[in-house]
Amino acid sequence: MAIPRLSLLPNNEHNSDNYEDLELEFSSSLLRSLERYLPPEILTANREEKAKFMSDILHKYISREECAKAIRFKNYREWIMSNYQPRFRELYKLDPESLLLPCFRKAVRENTEESFRRIMFEPFPGVYVFEMFQPDFFQKLLVEVENMRKWLHEAKLMIRKPNNKSKYGVVLDDFGMDIMLKPLVEDFIFPICKVFFPQVCGTMFDTQHGFVIENCEDRDAELGFHVENSDITLNVCLSKQSEGGEILFTGTRCNKHLKAGPKPEEIFEYCHEPGQAILHLGCHSHGAKAAITSCSRANMILWCINSLFREMQTYDNEFRDWCGQCAREMKEKKSQSLASKRKVKKRKKDMILLKFIRCFV
Repeated sequence: MAIPRLSLLPNNEHNSDNYEDLELEFSSSLLRSLERYLPPEILTANREEKAKFMSDILHKYISREECAKAIRFKNYREWIMSNYQPRFRELYKLDPESLLLPCFRKAVRENTEESFRRIMFEPFPGVYVFEMFQPDFFQKLLVEVENMRKWLHEAKLMIRKPNNKSKYGVVLDDFGMDIMLKPLVEDFIFPICKVFFPQVCGTMFDTQHGFVIENCEDRDAELGFHVENSDITLNVCLSKQSEGGEILFTGTRCNKHLKAGPKPEEIFEYCHEPGQAILHLGCHSHGAKAAITSCSRANMILWCINSLFREMQTYDNEFRDWCGQCAREMKEKKSQSLASKRKVKKRKKDMILLKFIRCFV
């Protein structure tokens, strides 16, 4: 008897079931997404049978340890959101008029390259700088983050690290602020990315990861050069004291060329000022320059992820047009091919000339 397999294409007309009330190792959102790929003979089964079928498939790719870790993380977030009392509740829902600048809202509403370029500038190819938030947003968010950190300390809970190097950063999603960040990405960040990064963002980002990091002497040290686990990164400067700590960009890199050093034409330094948002590819290698004097910075980072784009990369092994090293390799390969053709052409001309000379000898 044939073993049922997932369909290659999703059934987009199918309304997936909700699995929130079932005690499962995998999240309801994951099962709802996977359900659209179920074969017809399984798609008509009851929820329990579908959940078991999908869980058996997922267990082939995800270990029990990873499932247990995901459950602990889910319980961690649920406990925080049910007990934490926000300092500024208006930060937890998206009210564009109170949160975003009128000129930014107008540019997104018009949704054209011309309207976006009116509110931003591009100091270096692929790096876009603009202002988007109302002035009081920055101070409120910094106070809220300090309130989160203090509450976690008093509750004797660990602070989940937003990345593998930050100790003092706070993940905004853990406190329920993803309710605000998700529509912010979908309704305001995505339209800009669709214009300037069409090859990366696809039809929509399916995941976002928002967090605040602080860099100063008594907290996290400056990060070295790195690429980020995102497809598009939004970096908003919340505050900055003293001089130094400029962002240094050193070229875009795919996974194959992460260790490739920068070329002089790829190096660009930018002084990130409070209130400014920088939008760039997550694979655009960058780091903060060491400050000459004591410098402290606070930034809100928003990682936008498109799973389809990541999947497509597995089928595109070389010559990605967004990777600086791939572009150089393509140029070198074309140059070598052209040089080889020229040699063959010259050899043919020499042979013809030699034959012509022999006719008169």
